[in-house]
Formats: sequence, C-alpha cells, structure tokens
Amino acid sequence: MTLYRLDPFRRMERLMDAMDRLMETTAPVSDTRQRGVRIPMNVKAEDDAFIITAWVPGLSTDDLRIEVLEDTVVLEGEFKAPEGEGLLLQEIPVGPFKRVVTLPTPLEPGKASAELADGVLTLRLPKAEAMRPKEIKVVAKK
Repeated sequence: MTLYRLDPFRRMERLMDAMDRLMETTAPVSDTRQRGVRIPMNVKAEDDAFIITAWVPGLSTDDLRIEVLEDTVVLEGEFKAPEGEGLLLQEIPVGPFKRVVTLPTPLEPGKASAELADGVLTLRLPKAEAMRPKEIKVVAKK
C-alpha cells in the first residue's frame, strides 16, 4: 500500500492558474509571460498615464530591472534566500520573478518614472501623446 501526502494548496494553485488564464483572454491588461515568484501588483489608468504599484519587499533599486517598449512593461528581479542556517519555516518567497504587463495604449518610455519606498514600487507610465484625450472647443457659428 502506497501513501500519498495530500497537498490542498496544489489544487488551489492550479485553480488560480486557470483563473489567470481566463482573465488573460478577457481583461484589457494581460500578464502572459511570467516565471518564478509571483509578485502582487495593481494597474491604475489615469487620463494621461498608467500607474503600476507592485509589492517587492526586501528588494533594493539594484535588485529590479524595468523595461518599457510601446505598450508593454517588463518588471524583473529576484528575491534572495535568507543567509544562515537553522531556518525552521520558510514562507517568504525566494527566487526570480518576471511580470509582463501589456497595456491598452502605447506609452512614452522616455518619460516613465519609477520610485521604490517601503517595499512598494510605483511606476508612472505616461500615455503616448497621440493616445491622450483631446478637448475640442466648440465655437458658435454666427
């Protein structure tokens, strides 16, 4: 008789992966290429820019790599393993991560900015000038 260890979290991970695949096909913001540790992030649309906030606790600015091309943002980094021996419980993720987010409109990479404070990375990604809303003044005809 063979005994198997039941891992309820494995089923939950498969369900989360299935939900991610479902959202990729229906949501305007997709995250299609990722590996390693999954970092949580929010994407907010403003009139002139997108704001991405990502939780990256314990990382410094040297540990992060950000690339912006047209409508795509790539965020990469790696969480290092804690040094020393005697670790009895490890729940803090360790390993590389890569998040690729495709936004609904083109960006201006030269005007993008990134700020890291208290483990939260904030990216401000201005929309391309041609994609910003334009106000047209209505003139009364006499």
